[in-house]
Amino acid sequence: MRIGNWLTAEQGKRLLAVFNDGDFRGKRDYAMVAVLLGCGLRRAELAALAVEHLQQREEHWVIADLVGKGGNVRTVPVPTWVKAAVDKWLTAAGISAGPAFRAINKAGRIATSGFSPKVIWGVVKAGCSKCGLDGVAPHDLRRTCARLCHEAGGELEQIQFLLGHVSVQTTERYLGCKQRLRNAVNDKIGLEPAIA
Repeated sequence: MRIGNWLTAEQGKRLLAVFNDGDFRGKRDYAMVAVLLGCGLRRAELAALAVEHLQQREEHWVIADLVGKGGNVRTVPVPTWVKAAVDKWLTAAGISAGPAFRAINKAGRIATSGFSPKVIWGVVKAGCSKCGLDGVAPHDLRRTCARLCHEAGGELEQIQFLLGHVSVQTTERYLGCKQRLRNAVNDKIGLEPAIA
C-alpha cells in the first residue's frame, strides 16, 4: 500500500502562490487547490462540488451533505481563506448555481458543466512542477490537510469526520502517526501521585 507524501505549510503556500489570480484559470486553480489543501476533499468530491453545497451552519461556512466514497455523507467545514478563494473565483466567473468548478476553453469562456477529476490531477501536477514539488499527487493534498490539522492540535476524531473516514485507523495512516514512547501521551494526565 502506498503511503504518500505530505507537504509542510510552507510548501502548501508555495504551491498556492504559483497560481496567477489575474485570470479566470488562475482564480479557479487557486480555489481548487485551496479546497484540496484546506478541506481535504478527494478529487471526485471536488469535481462534483456544487455552489449549493456551500452553506452556513453554526455560523461557519461548510460544504454541506457532501457525498463521498462509499456513498457516505458528511459536512466539511470551510476555512475563511478557502471560502474567500472560492468566492473570488465564483464572482469572477459569474457562477451562482450548479458546478462550482468548470472547464475554461482556450478563448477564456467558462463551460456550463463541470469536468472530470482527471482535470484536477493535471492542475495539481502542473502547479507542483512550477514550484519544484516533484511526485505530489492530488491525494497528497488531502493527506497534507489531515496532518496540518493534527499538528495544529486537531483531535483525531474531528479529523476523521473532516475526511469522512469510516475507520479511525485510516485517519491514523493519513497522519503518518507513530507512537511516542519517550514522552508518552499518558505520562502526565493528572492522576500521578505528588512527589514528596
